[in-house]
Amino acid sequence: MKITNLLFVMGLISFPGVLCASDLFHDDVKYMDGIDVHAVSDVFADIYEKLDGVNWAGKNIDVAIESLEKINPSAHIAATGERAVLVWGDELIANYPYPEDKDWKAYGEITTALILKMREKDAQLRSLPVSGLYQVVVNALLSGIDQNGTYIYSRDAINDADTRILTSIGFDGGRDFKSNFRITGVYKDSPADIAGIHEGDIISEVNGKRVAQMSDADMSAILAGYNSGTVKVKLLTPFGNRNVTLRRATVVLADADIVYRPKNETTNGILEIVVHKVSDGAVDIVNEALAKYNNVDGIVLDLRTTKGDNEKAAAKMAGLFMGSVPVMRVSETAVDELEIVPGGDAVTKAPVVVLISDNTSGTSEAIASAFYENKRGVLIGTPTAGRSRIASHIDLKNGGVLELLNKSVKTGKGNAIDGRGVFPLVCLSNIRNAEQREAFFLNIINGEFNARDYNNDKKVDIKALRKACPSITSGEDEDSMATAVSMKILTDKKIYSELMDL
Repeated sequence: MKITNLLFVMGLISFPGVLCASDLFHDDVKYMDGIDVHAVSDVFADIYEKLDGVNWAGKNIDVAIESLEKINPSAHIAATGERAVLVWGDELIANYPYPEDKDWKAYGEITTALILKMREKDAQLRSLPVSGLYQVVVNALLSGIDQNGTYIYSRDAINDADTRILTSIGFDGGRDFKSNFRITGVYKDSPADIAGIHEGDIISEVNGKRVAQMSDADMSAILAGYNSGTVKVKLLTPFGNRNVTLRRATVVLADADIVYRPKNETTNGILEIVVHKVSDGAVDIVNEALAKYNNVDGIVLDLRTTKGDNEKAAAKMAGLFMGSVPVMRVSETAVDELEIVPGGDAVTKAPVVVLISDNTSGTSEAIASAFYENKRGVLIGTPTAGRSRIASHIDLKNGGVLELLNKSVKTGKGNAIDGRGVFPLVCLSNIRNAEQREAFFLNIINGEFNARDYNNDKKVDIKALRKACPSITSGEDEDSMATAVSMKILTDKKIYSELMDL
């Protein structure tokens, strides 16, 4: 990966004599606008240098200082052969010499100088702590490359305890001085975090209603709560407007939840496993549940809001159900590809239904594809996110960490997932009521359900397929229909067998 030279244009600040890009701040100047300019510049320099050494799954990626203009839509950074210019609206506010290639000190100082100029114009940027500035810069630099890449203030913050508690859709927020509802914090690994929502984003609409017309109590009631369901939000971000559908989660006490539906006159019991994050902790919970409930007629593995960037934990999770088979392949460069295979035998042979959605991302997509490729379970739901990457954690000199999703994940057979996704055999968004559900099952019994293998079809139009099987925007409908369809598949051996043989 190469970091491109930045063009900065002529400016309002003049310096005596010949000015080098790495001489923007005199040694006797420590603080400007409350910022230790030398310390901050050193961190930015370290960030650029570390980004320059990252492999991005074989892709040639350029990280350019021009990307800093994405911090605010009023900013524009242009480059000439020798200068870098910052224009705010129609006003030219900064003009610096651009750095020599790999002059990281100069890259750090020019970034600090630009941020200081932007802070003069942007009250929200001025209110951020230094750690917030690092995150904003990383967000801008990685725009279009890795929108989930992030700056973390401490490596200790990476390893959340398995007893963490997350509520609602995963963020806090409040009105700013302009009465905008601005996100003030995002819970790590929550649905909001998985969707790439960041601190500072503004919510303009919720479920089609303008936030300006809603009270704070209305907002709290919609965004929080312990019931399941989905919330549609329209976001205003430094990178443009986004429409995001988030599935509201119940309180998460661990990385996986277990629900056992006892045996009755028609079944020996059904085990529901809801995985929130693919982790070693989740594997332990699932393994214990499979041992405890070892005589069930079927298992529902719910991956609809599952995130994961731990390939070893994903292999262990899949291995519990299918033993030593290739679960995924991980590529960090264009030529190196690592096949991930769990050790040991499967601990259950029970029939499995796997629930997936557009919030299924990372290594959980590889788990879903392993069930599909090994004919070990029936995938139902809607297409997964297509964000199947694994994170690298890169230590910075100030104790912070860059978390970058730079390793691409493929299926065990080598098919692409990242940018594509995994597709269900049964599309739940096309089964909207009990009548359609019964008609669907009747088609299966009569041999009239003609499923197409989209996962192995490399020529399929991904956008058209996602449009034909859209995300479900009503969480209550999704939950009830997913349960009804799953139970029917697992309790009717003929239907399960027909679907597995397709």
